[in-house]
Amino acid sequence: DPMDSPLNQYFAAAWGGDLSEEDQVKQFEQQQAQTEELVAECMTQEGFEYTPQTNNGSISFGNAEDWQPDSREWVAQYGYGIVDSPGREEAELPMGEDDYVDVNADYVESLSESERSAYEEALWGAPTTEEVEEGEAVEWNWEDGGCNGWAQHEFEKDSPTGLMNSDEHKPLMDAMNEFWSNSTTNPKMAELDAAWANCMADSGHTGFTTQFSAQESLYTEQNEIYEEFWGDGTVEVEGEPDMSEFAEREITLALADLDCREKTNYRDEQVKVQYAMEEEFIADHKAELEAFKAAAEQATSRG
Repeated sequence: DPMDSPLNQYFAAAWGGDLSEEDQVKQFEQQQAQTEELVAECMTQEGFEYTPQTNNGSISFGNAEDWQPDSREWVAQYGYGIVDSPGREEAELPMGEDDYVDVNADYVESLSESERSAYEEALWGAPTTEEVEEGEAVEWNWEDGGCNGWAQHEFEKDSPTGLMNSDEHKPLMDAMNEFWSNSTTNPKMAELDAAWANCMADSGHTGFTTQFSAQESLYTEQNEIYEEFWGDGTVEVEGEPDMSEFAEREITLALADLDCREKTNYRDEQVKVQYAMEEEFIADHKAELEAFKAAAEQATSRG
């Protein structure tokens, strides 16, 4: 199982991979409650009333058995799961009127217009006036996020996931990022991708260099279709683009991809390469990984 990879054993405690789904739900709800208490504390200091939200989010898990990208029957129906996938209809159901209640709505309504603006700024931070070029990534800074930003920072700095952003473990995280960036250039992985790409070319699907590039090309095309249909958002457009022809091509490409994965034994060979690379990384960073794992387990026990 790829989730049981050598490196995953060190990071499972940080992202909750060692918890059952029930425990992960409880952990999420506890984190939300603690963060909201911090928001209330901050808003009080800013001179406003704030009641912690108790229904401001939930976490849900899809059935892993419903997602079978290596099953021919599944791929023939869903392709890569881009246009359609199991559970999509349920996931797209609109939130009901009774699903969310803003417990602070009455208080906010009682404020004057200027007081309301000050409240929103205290809660979320001042609106940004910085111009961002199209395609440019916007880096979020908790210091600009008002009480919500402060509360999130305060909670996460002592949480298992917060350890991944701490100065103490930054050298390890930097090494990890470099490791994953370089993983695509591994000679054995390159050989495997080349064999897969040759197989795809033989079936009439050219231009792909890595196995993921086939799926990635469809996501790129999907974005282009949406952008062409809806434009830049300045004009309201009703309805959805017709994705039927795209869906057919998605399934055709996904089936060819599956054929070539089977012919090259892609999944098994990919995991072997990944495990070998991770073992090398562990050998080079054993002490740092052990320290991170101990800190994450300690943080989890405190929570």
